[in-house]
Amino acid sequence: MQREASGSGRAGDGAVADEAVAGSAAAVVHRLAQRHETFATVESLTGGSLAASIVDIAGVSGIYRGGLVVYATELKGTLAGVPTDLLSERGPVDPEVAAALAEGGRQRCGADWGVATTGVAGPEPQDGKPVGLVYVAVAGPNGGEVRQLDLDGGRDHVRAAAVVEALRLLAERIHGADVQDADAQNSDPATDHPEAPEVDGPEDPAETAGGTRGRAGTAGAGHR
Repeated sequence: MQREASGSGRAGDGAVADEAVAGSAAAVVHRLAQRHETFATVESLTGGSLAASIVDIAGVSGIYRGGLVVYATELKGTLAGVPTDLLSERGPVDPEVAAALAEGGRQRCGADWGVATTGVAGPEPQDGKPVGLVYVAVAGPNGGEVRQLDLDGGRDHVRAAAVVEALRLLAERIHGADVQDADAQNSDPATDHPEAPEVDGPEDPAETAGGTRGRAGTAGAGHR
């Protein structure tokens, strides 16, 4: 699934972005700790900023498996496992490449979730792709999602906004998994009131009185 978002750079955005990153990272770590799940990152344009925002949180070692910074196009294939034919055909800034990066990080780091960033931070366009075009992606136990961002502002703002949106997308996917888990639990027959098990009853009340028929009377046989 691919969705689009947009953003703009304004004075004071740096402090706001820092607060948003810290809040989003803390929320993700807290929820994954409750779910007993882990995640990993694969970064291109953010160059490690996403990983840095995560390891700033105390106690994250049990949740965050690690990450890859694959700035060079060929490393997206050799380290993150993106198919080389996909990279050759689409280039590094592409939604399918972003999805492959997230899934590759998830698998290669042995994590439950993978988060990836790729795009053009500037100052110049890249391979015909405009500055501010960014894809963030998440891969998880129940599939993945890619979000396209069309960001304004300078290089620093584009990279910071990509980190915020990557964490936001991960938080949304985790919430979706929570909802699916709750629905599955509510529909699980094991959580309903089970019917009483059938017990072979006596065919003749008189024989029951004598303790000769029916499983219900077997436990007491020979103990009278």
